[in-house]
Amino acid sequence: MLVLHESHLMRSALTSLLGTERDFEVASASWNDSAQGLTSADPRVCLADAECSGVDRLTPGGTLAGQVGGPERGLVVLAHPDRPGMLRRAFAARAQGYVSKHALPQRLVDAIRRVSRGERFVDESLAFSFLEAAEMPLTPRELSVLEIAASGESVAGTAARLHLSQGTVRNYVAAAVRKTGARNKVDAIRIAQTAGWL
Repeated sequence: MLVLHESHLMRSALTSLLGTERDFEVASASWNDSAQGLTSADPRVCLADAECSGVDRLTPGGTLAGQVGGPERGLVVLAHPDRPGMLRRAFAARAQGYVSKHALPQRLVDAIRRVSRGERFVDESLAFSFLEAAEMPLTPRELSVLEIAASGESVAGTAARLHLSQGTVRNYVAAAVRKTGARNKVDAIRIAQTAGWL
């Protein structure tokens, strides 16, 4: 199996934990070295933190899409119950195993074993978060506008980057504010980030 994480400390800790299992052969890689790690380790299962930005590389259009998640190579993700948007991204990456970050280590071991056999595993503490993830109200375009706005980009800059008119960008922002029940753009960004949609 291959542990993918951008934090060296977390990679080492997870590798040490999982390495105590006699039936696991464990390797690790940062997201920058993920392609090389996949080639050299050729793992049956990959483990990733749903909150790491590298998970986007596994979603459709990402640089690792099709290489992880699916019948050939299973994906297990660690997720926080309060971040349903992250579960949505992990689902888009075709993860088969979902383990709460609050779970006991044995739950993670069980999930990896089940996914390696081609089964699915969903930690029961994440069930409600999955329901919330299904209710994410924003469209992909509204999310992309909010994501660029969150970086501090102006309306004109956002419009240029997305090849849209400034009026269209303002309409997307207004829709995002309305759908999230926010007071303004900054509040909509905060809500989307807290939920893990951004």
